[in-house]
Amino acid sequence: MLQRIQGLFQHGWSSRRGVHTVLAPAALARLQARVAGSETRHSGEIRLSVEAGLPLSYVAQGLQARERAVTLFGKLRVWDTEHNNGVLIYLLLAEHAIEIVADRGLVRHVPQAQWDTLVAGMREAFRAGRFEEGLGQAIDAVDALLVQHFPLAPGQVNPNELSDAPDLR
Repeated sequence: MLQRIQGLFQHGWSSRRGVHTVLAPAALARLQARVAGSETRHSGEIRLSVEAGLPLSYVAQGLQARERAVTLFGKLRVWDTEHNNGVLIYLLLAEHAIEIVADRGLVRHVPQAQWDTLVAGMREAFRAGRFEEGLGQAIDAVDALLVQHFPLAPGQVNPNELSDAPDLR
C-alpha cells in the first residue's frame, strides 16, 4: 500500500515539462532526423516514446513500465507495420525505466540477450545524464538489427508508415 502511495506521488508530480528538461527541442529534432535517416536503410519502423510519469490509473493498478510500453506499442500503431517489424523504444523518466518492444517479425531474429545489452548501454548513458546520446545509441542499434534482417533492396523505398517524431507524454 505504501509503495502505491509513493508511486502516486512520484508519477503524479511528473509532467511533460520534465521530458523537456532532459531533451531540449533541438535534441528531439536530431533524434527525429536520426529515425528518419535510419528508415531509408530498412523496411522497419522505429518509434521513440519518452514519458515523464505513468498515468495515475497505471500506478493505482500496480502496473509497471513494461505494461505501459506494450500499451503504447499498440496506441502508436507500431504493431501495425506491413512487415511486422516495428520497434518502440520507451523511456519512463519517473522510474528511470527503459523498455524496448519489438514486433514479432523482428523478435524471431533477435535473442533477448541482445535486447538486454542494448538496454544496458542506454541505462549507462542515462545515468550520466546523456539522454540524447543513449536514445541515439538505441536508434543506431535497432537500425543495425533492422538492416541485418529487413534491408531494403536497391531502389526500394520504405514508405514510412509511422511518424518519426518522438512521442512525448
